[in-house]
Amino acid sequence: MAVQQWVRHHPHVIVMQPVLEISAVDDFAHWPVGEHESFGYLVLNGELTPAEVGTAVMRIADCNDFESEEEHGPCPTDPLGSFLHGLLTMPDLFAAGGFRVTDDATDTVFVEPGCCNGLETWRDWLEVLDGTGCSSFGHDPSSMAERVGDIVRLTHDVEGTDGPVIELPVDEVRRLVAGAQQDVQDFLSLAGNWAEQHLPAHAAAVTAALARALDLAPTP
Repeated sequence: MAVQQWVRHHPHVIVMQPVLEISAVDDFAHWPVGEHESFGYLVLNGELTPAEVGTAVMRIADCNDFESEEEHGPCPTDPLGSFLHGLLTMPDLFAAGGFRVTDDATDTVFVEPGCCNGLETWRDWLEVLDGTGCSSFGHDPSSMAERVGDIVRLTHDVEGTDGPVIELPVDEVRRLVAGAQQDVQDFLSLAGNWAEQHLPAHAAAVTAALARALDLAPTP
């Protein structure tokens, strides 16, 4: 979702997007995936191609492929079941990324999800608006959003000295968050349809796991 904000008589088209950090997996063959550079971002929405959805599902599953057998039962012996095991059995899932905020007119980034930030914590934005009034989004960079009265101040890197900062009205940030949330919901619906085609034996379980990884209600 985009909001146009005028600052010092210059138009800023502010965009908030849910993004998933991509890490390449060599020789992945469980389902078709797209080509993406490692440590780039894939924007999630309801308009992704099947290969892009496959990339996103691969990445979320890979993010959660590290728990022991003792805690989550024996790992399946087949390669696909083994790869999906963590995603389907872990109670607390992680999806590297978050809500990125940019000025679409200048490509200036005001909030960039840093290391250890995940899409499953997107509701921290609601805390900024109606709760504690402040939230950070990982490190390197250490982006932060802080509510000050009727405005929200977005700082790209609070540990830096000259990083981009912008202030937006609370109501505009609320609209941006609602739009980004809808993008995530649209992606989940798309991923559910994708799973029925590409992972028919695991479709319901994968869709439910993705909903947990994105902190959303399961799709009907």
